[in-house]
Amino acid sequence: MKAVTRLLIIVAIALQAVFTAPAATRSPKSDIARNLDIFNAIVKELQLHYVDTIDINKAVTTAIDAMLAQLDPYTEYMSQKESNQFMSLTTGEYGGIGSYIRYTPKGTIIAGPEPGSPAEKAGLRTGDLIIGIDTTDVTGWNDVRVRSLLQGTPGTDLTIKVNRPYVGADSIRQFTLKREKIQMPSVPYYGRLKNAPSIGYVDITSYTDKTGDEVKRALEALKAEGPLGGVILDLRGNGGGLLDAAVATVGCFVPKGTEVVRTRGRGAMEEKIYKTTAKPILPDVPLAILVDGGTASSSEITAGALQDLDRAVIIGNRSFGKGLVQTARQLPADALLKLTVAKYYIPSGRLVQAIDYSHRNADGSVERVPDSLTSIFHTSAGRIVRDGGGITPDSTVTYPEVSRLVYNVVRGDWAFDYGTRYAASHPTIGDPADFVITDSIYADFKSTIDPKKFDYDRVCETMLNQLREAARLEGYMTDSVAAEFDRLGAMMRHPLDADLDTHRADIEPYLAREIVGRYYNQPGEIIVSLPTDPGVIKATEILLDTDLYRRILSPSDEQSK
Repeated sequence: MKAVTRLLIIVAIALQAVFTAPAATRSPKSDIARNLDIFNAIVKELQLHYVDTIDINKAVTTAIDAMLAQLDPYTEYMSQKESNQFMSLTTGEYGGIGSYIRYTPKGTIIAGPEPGSPAEKAGLRTGDLIIGIDTTDVTGWNDVRVRSLLQGTPGTDLTIKVNRPYVGADSIRQFTLKREKIQMPSVPYYGRLKNAPSIGYVDITSYTDKTGDEVKRALEALKAEGPLGGVILDLRGNGGGLLDAAVATVGCFVPKGTEVVRTRGRGAMEEKIYKTTAKPILPDVPLAILVDGGTASSSEITAGALQDLDRAVIIGNRSFGKGLVQTARQLPADALLKLTVAKYYIPSGRLVQAIDYSHRNADGSVERVPDSLTSIFHTSAGRIVRDGGGITPDSTVTYPEVSRLVYNVVRGDWAFDYGTRYAASHPTIGDPADFVITDSIYADFKSTIDPKKFDYDRVCETMLNQLREAARLEGYMTDSVAAEFDRLGAMMRHPLDADLDTHRADIEPYLAREIVGRYYNQPGEIIVSLPTDPGVIKATEILLDTDLYRRILSPSDEQSK
């Protein structure tokens, strides 16, 4: 079978060379037809005469994937099942129960019912361990297998059996639900900051065909509450989606008819210009946009266009750098080809693509465009911006590093489990904006951590052991040196309880989100995190300081020359 696969890969790569040759040297149609005939003949011969039975679907799919891998990571073949999942992502819609799920060592759990969803209305809670769906025992199943049973045609019934932790003997619960057409929100939360009521906040997590309307409703609602001193758009972790949704978002802040982006395909005639089509909702309100390394594609269009138009201050860390446009082409058997067809250029004329997939190293690898090779462009006001590496923020935010202890508290689900435990014994918590981790709550949380089960790889101890071993191998490990190692090791060895106290300020935000999320789901998690969010704090400071905001959006004296 491996020999078959290797042969098909070789043929596929040969075909790829034919199809991706530069336009000036593109192979004639006769060559393309001949190579396709060869490929078809090989597949037929293998199917008819190969000594062993082969999975021809798997072999051909492997060949297709090998061919596409020579292009870029965004051009990909999708089977019928994968294409259905892809369409769910672009529309935000699917038939199901309306809840996030995730896999843990115990099995798949409910990880957050959407407000108003069948899951929430039926009474499913975050932390419920799914053990049965209809007549199928799903104990220990991963989330992919469980999701395949949860999703289905809207209007159909299903029964879910769960094990609800920390509720005593009555832990096995059964719920009957009716699947609905689920629309996952692009804007899970918007509102005004409690500590700065004049500042509005809008979290945009994706770009689907509903995003433009959701952003518009959020901004209109914020505007209706009274004068706004500024708005924060949070695009951190937003991997993008539909280009039109980004254009609609930008259109909420700039005049109708403003160019947002243009795409250029392979041919000179394949350029398309996208302009805003509606009257802006907030044409003059100061605007800040939060970005990070997870901000990509359409979300970079939003941030980059508003930066180029000097309409917003970009805050955070450099964005991902994806300046390629994909479209979905229908294939036989309900499959799809997601195909890169163009590059996009924002108003200054720059392309934010950080990796040049058309130029590979000898080993086939690709690299980011070095800053030294990027080009200078200018915003509408004359500020300098650069291409080739994502969106560089106007104001950088330094986020605290996560210690090994905090990492293991989160990774080991200690905070998650405590949120479930807390909700089992506390019916309500009040306004999420007022919730704080008190001394008694934190002490109770610490009491739930079993040091014997806590995966705590102390970095200093590990490095000291490595140094001790190196000293032994190099011949330096005398009795006096060993004693010094022992003394130093004793100094750096702290009880877990003391370490939890030392890192309390870093653990509290995770703990608060888990607890509040049990009562208010994702919106509550966002609300309770805002007061301590370094990006939000920085954006608020800039928006409230009118002079600083204007200085950032104005070219320096040197740039004006």
